[in-house]
Amino acid sequence: MSDVSDLRLITSARESRVARFRRWGLIAVPLAAILFQVYVPLFFQFFQFLELPLLVTVYFALMRRDQIAGAFIGAAIGLVQDSLSHQPLGMFGIVKTLVGYFAASVGMRFDVDHFVVRFLLGFLFYCFHQFFYWVLARALLGQLVPFDVSHTLVIALLNAVVGISLFHFLDKLKERT
Repeated sequence: MSDVSDLRLITSARESRVARFRRWGLIAVPLAAILFQVYVPLFFQFFQFLELPLLVTVYFALMRRDQIAGAFIGAAIGLVQDSLSHQPLGMFGIVKTLVGYFAASVGMRFDVDHFVVRFLLGFLFYCFHQFFYWVLARALLGQLVPFDVSHTLVIALLNAVVGISLFHFLDKLKERT
């Protein structure tokens, strides 16, 4: 009998860590990130390095702590980004689905509320995103896209720094329980 009650405590503790967001936030934040990604670099070239849809995907997947929800979040953000950008349709959808799934997996296993962990995850998931985009471009499209590791690491570092402040801002959109 105590085994069942212990299981309930573990389950309820895990479920209490799952963040809930307002519905408008789940739609407006990814849409704003995608619109920023598509249109702002047209006017300000120095913002081209930012991958805000990726950071938003990582954040929502980490906070939901559910692999299926993370995959759906990544797929939705990726497909909308594909439809608004000049990239082949489905490339960002596939890559961000993988990122959402793996970010949710990490969120289930570790406490991801510390800023150092968030910085590392932002860095690692940017590298993961770029590597799998490169693999898919070569495998599915047959494109000979170069993969510059040093450039990717520098941009990953910049995205991780931006991700820290973005994650702090998005923490304020959580519903209070």
